[in-house]
Amino acid sequence: MLQVLKLKKAIFVIILGILALIASQIMSKNRVDGSNLVLGLSGAFFIIGALLFLYPILFAKKVDAEGENVELKPIGKDVE
Repeated sequence: MLQVLKLKKAIFVIILGILALIASQIMSKNRVDGSNLVLGLSGAFFIIGALLFLYPILFAKKVDAEGENVELKPIGKDVE
């Protein structure tokens, strides 16, 4: 499912956000300057990752003419 909908980038960005959050917490415990900057970077990664997860849902293809059924169309493959 992740490969079909091209969500690998979203997973990668979320993992970067988690790593930045861990780094920020370690920097904060050791009283290193710049921990707030890394925490902000972590938040930005989380927001970008969430938007990348929403991308296939927002641009889904409507299947029927009445607009009742909506189907996620994988990028790069034609759905019949």
